[in-house]
Amino acid sequence: MSVAPDTKAIVSLLEARYRARTLQATFLETYSENGRIVRSESGTAYFRRPGRMRWQYEFPEKNLFVVDGKTAWFYVPADHTATRVPAKHSADWRTPFALLAGEAKLSRVCARVSLAKSVRSESDSDVVLDCAPRGVTPEPADAHGHTNHAANTDNAAEQRQTSSESEMIFFEIVRDTGQLVRVVIRQSGGLEMEFRFQNWRIDPRLPDSFFRFEPPSGVAIVDGELPELPR
Repeated sequence: MSVAPDTKAIVSLLEARYRARTLQATFLETYSENGRIVRSESGTAYFRRPGRMRWQYEFPEKNLFVVDGKTAWFYVPADHTATRVPAKHSADWRTPFALLAGEAKLSRVCARVSLAKSVRSESDSDVVLDCAPRGVTPEPADAHGHTNHAANTDNAAEQRQTSSESEMIFFEIVRDTGQLVRVVIRQSGGLEMEFRFQNWRIDPRLPDSFFRFEPPSGVAIVDGELPELPR
């Protein structure tokens, strides 16, 4: 990974802060098209090395996205359906979070890192890093932000070899501490996904069951690609 000299210290702070076995944070996720927010969701995210994640959506609907290291699950209680796909075959907006569920190395995700020029920090105490991601741009999410919910394990990140010019990732970080504040993913066509994080907990005690999904009785299981919701 190519890193500009003035960003090396910030990258080191970020990687050192999140080099933990487990992580937890509250999040606000927004999906925009051409600058217009079309959907917002919030909840709590959990990460555990190696390659495990749990995104527990609470508002406006209760949904669950779980990666157990081998399989990615997306569960919609209101629809009584759960979709599963092999983790190594999937790629979606959560690619930047491979570093939180893995070895906390930006090189797993970024081919190049520099100070961002097109995105301003929301606080004078923060800095924004511009990440040119490895690999081919995934299919854009739909208006609900639910297309191709997928795993982002270390293996998936390592398989990315080239940088895509049509997708950019921005990390907003507290300059002095390395705390991750915001992640912005921009794709061609005016599509943008933003994640804001608060209430980080480092190495919280999390049960193994948090990173397993057992479909409730009566829930239909769908194999293959995770569902694309209608606009």
